[in-house]
Amino acid sequence: MLSRRLLLALSASALLLSACATQPTLDATPPIVFVHGNGDTAALWQTTLWRFESNGWPRARLHAIELPYPLARDEDSKAQPGRTSTAEHMAFLKAEVDKVLKATGASKVVLFGNSRGGNPIRNYIQNGGGAATVSHAILGGTPNHGVWSIKGFHEDSEMAGNGPFLMALNAPKNANGDEVTGPVKWLTIRSDSNDKYAQPDGLWIGAKGTATNVTFSGPELKGASNVVIPRIDHREAAYSAGAFDAAYRFITGQAPQTLAIETEAVIVLNGNITGKGLKSDDPNSGSWPNNLPVPGASIEIFATDASSGTRLGNAVHSKAVGADGQWGPFTAQGGMLYELVVSAPGYATTHIYRSAFPRSSAIVHLRPERLSAAEKSAQSVVTFVRPRGYFDAQRDTMRFDGKSALPGVSPSGAGVASSKLVLSEPGVRTISAEFNGERLTGLTWPASENRAVVLELSQ
Repeated sequence: MLSRRLLLALSASALLLSACATQPTLDATPPIVFVHGNGDTAALWQTTLWRFESNGWPRARLHAIELPYPLARDEDSKAQPGRTSTAEHMAFLKAEVDKVLKATGASKVVLFGNSRGGNPIRNYIQNGGGAATVSHAILGGTPNHGVWSIKGFHEDSEMAGNGPFLMALNAPKNANGDEVTGPVKWLTIRSDSNDKYAQPDGLWIGAKGTATNVTFSGPELKGASNVVIPRIDHREAAYSAGAFDAAYRFITGQAPQTLAIETEAVIVLNGNITGKGLKSDDPNSGSWPNNLPVPGASIEIFATDASSGTRLGNAVHSKAVGADGQWGPFTAQGGMLYELVVSAPGYATTHIYRSAFPRSSAIVHLRPERLSAAEKSAQSVVTFVRPRGYFDAQRDTMRFDGKSALPGVSPSGAGVASSKLVLSEPGVRTISAEFNGERLTGLTWPASENRAVVLELSQ
């Protein structure tokens, strides 16, 4: 029955693209609630939402939620400014699910989480009433058995496999020893061996040479369908085309019509400008990312030349951002590259060069940078960032400012999502970066003017 409904839904979606008003049924395209990972934003789900839309899912049934304080506490039982406990995270998710159910008229939702985003999903289904409101739960790269399980080592963290939070979630639910709560259908997606948070050695938690007592299969759950995708990294377990394919098949019972992102005739963009809370009054002390609006922020957008990064005329959009933090809406030109310039008190003026936008999105979230005192004395500071995955020197074809070795990227393993160049030569010039065929080009704006440059990939 589901496969027949799906075929009808996809046919209706095709007609919709031809200006027909028919919509797929709720049964065929149930609402999906996407939950981002630790320290992240809803924006990371952008390409996943586009892939669902490209396969007939109505935009109104795709909901990427955003936790105001996205970092976990160091110790779950102790309050910590700017961070969220497991109980707070679950309560936030429950409230968001209730909103989606009310808005769509559906009786159940699908939940799809990345990394830490899987923890409130499991907690909500097991302890918050979610068993009655969730049909499918998908966990991409969630450290279900911990990032570590070491006696005496941060055992009160929600990331500790031997801590009270995960031990309670993983307690057997039936005689078979299943770790998942029914009647919800469960899927986990993991890497074979390239997930930085499912490693037998403590390298990525600052404890190289120490056994974590966690294996490559740590994200799997007994009683779930467990999918392994070779060589993907921690974030790709949720945000890659392969993860989308696994999730789509799990929800619908059918293969997607396409893994590509189909272009849209009219592209309307919007999102929030969010910031980072300082650890102390000292601006060099470091900061916590949050998803709260930045007071006094503004934006200018310029169309740019793909080969040089130079501006093609005056700003095509500008706005002083209000209390809601939204910088749009902005109607973009298909295939055009843009420079998004974000200014806010207490931050560097940040020049963000993005890949062309193939479709509309309301989650193009922007976060301005802060420069350290040392960086302000440089000529230019340029960061190459891949939000939806990590850089893997053994797997990926990459170049940054003409060099194949990216600063800060290990020669083996996939552990970082950004690479930073601190340039000493004077003058503004073209700078480019490439990743597996995707190329970005910008300009090296002067750090002495408190300006930072970001080249941000879409994949």
